[in-house]
Amino acid sequence: MACSATSTSFISSIAAAKSMATPLSKTLTLPNSFSGTRKSIQSPVLRSISLTRGSHSAKSFVVKASSELPLVGNVAPDFEAEAVFDQEFIKVKLSEYIGKKYVVLFFYPLDFTFVCPTEITAFSDRYEEFKQINTEVLGVSVDSVFSHLAWVQTDRKSGGLGDLKYPLISDVTKSISKSYGVLIPDQGVALRGLFIIDKEGVIQHSTINNLAIGRSVDETKRTLQALQYVQENPDEVCPAGWKPGEKSMKPDPKLSKDYFAAL
Repeated sequence: MACSATSTSFISSIAAAKSMATPLSKTLTLPNSFSGTRKSIQSPVLRSISLTRGSHSAKSFVVKASSELPLVGNVAPDFEAEAVFDQEFIKVKLSEYIGKKYVVLFFYPLDFTFVCPTEITAFSDRYEEFKQINTEVLGVSVDSVFSHLAWVQTDRKSGGLGDLKYPLISDVTKSISKSYGVLIPDQGVALRGLFIIDKEGVIQHSTINNLAIGRSVDETKRTLQALQYVQENPDEVCPAGWKPGEKSMKPDPKLSKDYFAAL
């Protein structure tokens, strides 16, 4: 009887431990207001990291990224959609740029709003700078092409865009925003996500701002130039704030000392 009671207690303890070990999703509670913040969401577990030790204390990290989000280092989700360019309706297919150009793909919440036109026109005004470094710029929102066209045909002084030098893509089905992990489901709009995609179609950089916070064209261009530099010079890396013409560094314990010695 004593043995049976002990076994039952032991099994109950194991069951309780397993129950406590079950991973729980974390709730991120953020303020919600018209000023541009999203409501609380359930944050998914994006990565799991396991560490194992062998007989010689060797370490092995296994990182598993969620297939639901276009994380940096993964191939960018392809899409084909209608867009407005030069006051005409066109088709844009992301994969058509593979092997040809880098792409700056940015999402914004809605047409005829406030922060959005400042970002969209800022990228348009400096489009030639991106063109010179073999890069296409694409803007995306959940609005229709008719809304895009009306906004383009509205003068900037009246809150419009005027003519743009790159396409504005319509994501009325919200499928593109969802595939890039920037859609706010209960609000039906996208966060201010920006992705830099290289010529192989791989996402090399991403940044996501909440609705009230505009992005920097300067920083986007600087990051793009750093990416292009390290791809052209694979034995070098770019330190914080690096700009073309500045000193890079070698990813080596000894060779990196040349960089630090010059500080």
